[in-house]
Amino acid sequence: MSKVDLSSYNTKGFFDEMMGSEGQIRPHYALLQERLKKMGWKKLNFLQQSTDRAQLSLGMTFNVYSDNQGIERILHLDIIPRIINGKDWDYIERGLKQRITALNLFLDDLYNDQKVLKDKIIPKELILSSSTYLKQCMGLKPPENVWSHITGTDIIRGGDGSFYVLEDNLRCPSGVSYMLENREILKRTFPELFEKLNVRPVLDYTHSLRDTLESLTNITPATIAVLTPGIYNSAYFEHAYLAQQMGAELVEGRDLVVKDDFVFMITTKGLQRVDVIYRRVDDDFIDPLAFRKDSMLGTPGLFNAYKKGNVILVNAPGTGVADDKAVYAYIPRIIKYYLGEDIILPNVETYICDEEKDLQYVLENIDQLVVKQTDASGGYGMLIGPKSTKEQQAEFIKKIKSSPRNYIAQPTINLSRVPTLSGEEIEGRHVDLRPYVLYGKEIKIIPGALTRVALEKGSLVVNSSQGGGSKDTWVLNDI
Repeated sequence: MSKVDLSSYNTKGFFDEMMGSEGQIRPHYALLQERLKKMGWKKLNFLQQSTDRAQLSLGMTFNVYSDNQGIERILHLDIIPRIINGKDWDYIERGLKQRITALNLFLDDLYNDQKVLKDKIIPKELILSSSTYLKQCMGLKPPENVWSHITGTDIIRGGDGSFYVLEDNLRCPSGVSYMLENREILKRTFPELFEKLNVRPVLDYTHSLRDTLESLTNITPATIAVLTPGIYNSAYFEHAYLAQQMGAELVEGRDLVVKDDFVFMITTKGLQRVDVIYRRVDDDFIDPLAFRKDSMLGTPGLFNAYKKGNVILVNAPGTGVADDKAVYAYIPRIIKYYLGEDIILPNVETYICDEEKDLQYVLENIDQLVVKQTDASGGYGMLIGPKSTKEQQAEFIKKIKSSPRNYIAQPTINLSRVPTLSGEEIEGRHVDLRPYVLYGKEIKIIPGALTRVALEKGSLVVNSSQGGGSKDTWVLNDI
């Protein structure tokens, strides 16, 4: 039986989270390295195949909209966990709490007094031109003045080992069910290692989520529903999973009806009032009377019931403006404005194509930059300059010139790498990190995250819709 050998593991040119540039194992990875060395390739690959089967049996699949075959896929879980030491996690937590606090203050101000615009901290035209800014939300005051109760912030680690926020997800962040199921699978795969490393638990997430939702209403017990677009949505597995784990109802828009500005669920026993809706439907589609008239996913009158305080929507409509990639560039200023503090978790340097100086730089250096559409997600609407062709660059230059407001650009960052199983080799693959934050009466950050991994060698694209996979993220109690 051939043993697992890490002697050829390559760390050149990138920050590797397991091994330093001189080949030294970082302390929090030492036990994992020892465990891997004692295993044979046959055993390791058997465990990986068992993991694949476990994912299928659990229904951990998703749809890719761009795939004409309409085939459900598993989000491949690589069995080698990503390990984060307690000191690094403590830093991430402090940075996330600061960021989420400031962003909620920003949203509340933006839809009420608009001091941030009057004081010219962020250009007024930038907000008013955002496709995710909803005039219908002006004057709204959600419970506890919290707009984004569930946040998934994408964090990367650069070539110097420093953490950066890549983007914010305050609308309908996805992926938490994979974090939870990945943990269940990996605990069975490496039970002794998991215990020895004293990994922080994540399994109380669904209880914390329900507690957060119930904290927003005075009704006890509250009737909670998860609003899904339906079985063809790419994240339907997650919607069903969270509803089941919380003891909530899984509903589609057609399962709800609004009467006298109250929301009711249609059941076999008649109408049942709904108090809190955890929506996984985008703003534009939640109510055809208030937003898109052609929406078949929402419930007529839902937004008006929300405005009158008769139902709570989580996250609040209108939060998407904070996800706008052009607004992202101003978050250091937003934090300073509302909290009087310097940003803890820095942004990646960002060029706003709607500003003349930045536009000129982007057009002249597009082959070196990552260009992103400001309202896109999932790896779509993006150009990675160093990996692109001259034809693709020319196409993006044309798009940027025709609508500069819709694009930003960032330097190409060499994402950190972690050990990943590739046949009978363990190789470094690029990753990002999506921690989840709950915000009700207080902020709670789950001590774990969804690590997304670029499975293709050399690729920087980690999105599941673009062929990426996932890892279980082990946060250690070593502070």
